[in-house]
Amino acid sequence: MQAYAQKIMLSDGWSRRLIAFVAGAAGALAMAPLFFLPGLVVTMVVAVWLLDGAAQSMLSDPTGLPSRGGWRMAFADGWWLGFGYFVAGLWWLGAAFLVQAAQFAWALPLGVLALPAGLALFTGFGFVVARALWMPGAGRILALATALTLSEWLRGHLFSGFPWNDFGMGFGGILLLAQPAALFGLYGLTPLVVAICASPATLVDGGKRARLAPLVGLAALVIIAGFGALRLNFGHVGHVAHVRLRLVQPNQPNDASFSAENGNKILSDYLKLSDEAISPGHSGLVDETHVIWPESPFPFILSRDAPALSRIGATLPIGTTLITGAARLGATADHAGRHAVYNSMQVIGHGGTILGTYDKVHLVPFGEYLPFAWLIRHLGLRQFAHSSFTPGHSHALLHVPGLPPVAPLICYEAIFSGAVTPAEFRSGEPRPGLLLNITDDSWFGQTPGPAQHLAQARLRAIEEGLPLVRDADSGISAVVDPYGRIMAELPLGEQGVLDARLPMALPTTPFSRFPVSLSLTVWIISLFSTLLWRFRI
Repeated sequence: MQAYAQKIMLSDGWSRRLIAFVAGAAGALAMAPLFFLPGLVVTMVVAVWLLDGAAQSMLSDPTGLPSRGGWRMAFADGWWLGFGYFVAGLWWLGAAFLVQAAQFAWALPLGVLALPAGLALFTGFGFVVARALWMPGAGRILALATALTLSEWLRGHLFSGFPWNDFGMGFGGILLLAQPAALFGLYGLTPLVVAICASPATLVDGGKRARLAPLVGLAALVIIAGFGALRLNFGHVGHVAHVRLRLVQPNQPNDASFSAENGNKILSDYLKLSDEAISPGHSGLVDETHVIWPESPFPFILSRDAPALSRIGATLPIGTTLITGAARLGATADHAGRHAVYNSMQVIGHGGTILGTYDKVHLVPFGEYLPFAWLIRHLGLRQFAHSSFTPGHSHALLHVPGLPPVAPLICYEAIFSGAVTPAEFRSGEPRPGLLLNITDDSWFGQTPGPAQHLAQARLRAIEEGLPLVRDADSGISAVVDPYGRIMAELPLGEQGVLDARLPMALPTTPFSRFPVSLSLTVWIISLFSTLLWRFRI
């Protein structure tokens, strides 16, 4: 082990870059669907040794100041490690460019390489911060945990945020280890994950204290697992009375068949698939109270299509409500006669009446809106400008007859820790009774993408102490209890329906009450401990 550490620390040029890239790629194994945590151990251990090498290169000049070469090396090491991590973890984004290959295949490198390259800037920044806090011994493990938690938080918030596969998901995807998220959320898990996974790096230090960090890391892992086991063992959840859910998973492809001329057929397919739940002539399952369809299932504006609403309303018996995704036009037009278009979730009752609407607030960059649109059009990339939605005004509760207050989440809104419920309930307003996530992951085919999406949405259920109902066009659809346990599931790529009861919510979790302050407290403790160790205060 000592020989490997020395080789990594002293490496340079393309050899060093390759080591960092491969080590980063190993970390993606800890994400869904594999959840292979030792992969992230490799990433973090190599990260420590790379930073050790960068620290050794920080030779003083005649003024006594450190040379800039070490800082550049630290940033480069972090960038290459992050680039490997994001390429290996997000390669499946390229599948979206192949759905309409004739039009978009040319842009595949933008998703597979350009996005990871941009995200890796945050990891590079994290390495620079870690280098500023670096020290000999076990304290450097805390330095790395503190720095990478900061960079991951920035990645999840700057430029609209993209917290996909945060390092904290190394524990977040493993049910036993994810339970502390109810206390301090994803960004409280992140420093624990980084520190525990990086702790074996000190075994090469020599001396009696070399094993201290790994032993402390192992003890922390045992404590976390023990907490998770106790919470899951005693976590009995009942069901909401008189609520019967049917989730419809149509497995409808996003190819040329999804067009306005096929609108009637697509609607017929949905109604036929749903009919088993609401027609006594088919299955006799007449007690289903709520039918759920996925994100944007129609190639038309549902609220402006009276015949479609009439067909839906005629199929729904009294006492059964439909919750569906739908594109929606704003009520007023601008000076050019254009209406705002929203990606929405709508509630439809018997007779086709629209009972409630939620407009998606957190849009997907490049998929649903165009960041820096003027620059992109100037560069000639007009192909991306065809699908521009308007964000909703606020993340509000959706009130559905027969259900507790619903926290609606459309597509990747479910990946933002601490931002999946309206903040008003923390000041006395009614608390949501469930998270309802509708999505269309069919763009990504049979890849790890949908499993990663589900894992992150499931962690929101643990954080908030709320059940999660998730309906996806091609899967993975699931009903998850507030401890993160999957109670019912439809696998990826299957057409079908999922009948399930609605689990009850838990009492308010600490994180749901104080999402910012508790995560920040964990990070401040990590930072203070690092500074205390470094300066021996």
